Amino acid sequence: MGTMAQAANLLAMISRETMTTLFPSRRKFLAQTAAGIALGLSDASALAAEPPRLSRSAESTRIPYGAAVRAGALASDPTYRATVVRMCDMIVPEGEMKWSDIHPKRDEYRFDNADALVDFARQNHIGIRGHTLAWYGALPAWTSELASAAEAERELVDHIETVVSRYRGAVPSWDVVNEPLIDWPQDRFSIRPSIWMNRLGPEYLPIAFKATASTDPDAKLVLNEYDVEYRGARFGARRRALIQLLRWLRDRDVPLHAVGLQAHLFAGRTIDRDGLQALLAEIVALKLEVLITELDVIDADLPGKIEDRDALVAAMAAEFLGACCEVVRPKAILTWGLSDRYTWVPTFFKRADGMPNRPLPLDAEFKPKPLFDVIEEYRRKFT
Repeated sequence: MGTMAQAANLLAMISRETMTTLFPSRRKFLAQTAAGIALGLSDASALAAEPPRLSRSAESTRIPYGAAVRAGALASDPTYRATVVRMCDMIVPEGEMKWSDIHPKRDEYRFDNADALVDFARQNHIGIRGHTLAWYGALPAWTSELASAAEAERELVDHIETVVSRYRGAVPSWDVVNEPLIDWPQDRFSIRPSIWMNRLGPEYLPIAFKATASTDPDAKLVLNEYDVEYRGARFGARRRALIQLLRWLRDRDVPLHAVGLQAHLFAGRTIDRDGLQALLAEIVALKLEVLITELDVIDADLPGKIEDRDALVAAMAAEFLGACCEVVRPKAILTWGLSDRYTWVPTFFKRADGMPNRPLPLDAEFKPKPLFDVIEEYRRKFT
């Protein structure tokens, strides 16, 4: 594929043909990835072929770049560890701060893996975001035993206060509420079923945000959501419901500072540029910041040829980031992983041809791909 324009044209053709074949399964990804060992911080010299730096440039006006990381891989793979240190302005735990990992029993917290990531970030002068405090997924079995609203609120607030207080001053930004809306919402109260929704109703959102703000008044509090960038009735309904929900929270003076757009981009769908930009304009009008929190491109239905596929992945990311950056300067761009060596995508979207998925900026050998260049381009847009 010779040019980005050719890639964009092919991507549009593929999108028309396959829009109905893919539906999101990211929300089902509950497996935890952390190993139960502390991170080693040596062997940084193990990076055999260093890619150009995606971040840490002297130009402080660039949009910060970061990635979801796995404690186990950081501990066991020195090349991965060195690449994260070299390239990331910030990291976010892929699983180590989710309930099932950090709070497996009602009377037990396990902080080893989360502590290791926070220590890793501090020692390497990298920022870190917290993910996530209130989510329907990755909940330990004991939470299903919560029998009343009072009990559910007590446990939710206790968890938030315990976790956030431990990292106060070290974790400056939290995905407080993750993926609150059902797949096809009717309005702002179309909240996904969970123990929190079942016992507390939509009120669990204000409870979670207020508990986080009370525990760390300096933290940036984020509502993180997915599937708002595409063309189609379901995605339009999600945009409308999200704005209604944000207005409801603002009208009640709930402490909320930013909206996270996950941006798991499916190659079989079409970006709704006008719809996405209208959503972003509404978010800006509410005086909320925007973060890109989980960017990758699901390439299961793209052609097998590596050169063509990488160009198409880059073209889709460029279309999304271009639409966003015309409206707002994102406070950060984070990908859900850094290298194709460590990605959730093949767990649910393995390619029929058996070839490895390639959804991230670096390939499995940590070499930069066209997606790397696209992210770097948009990080420079506001310099």
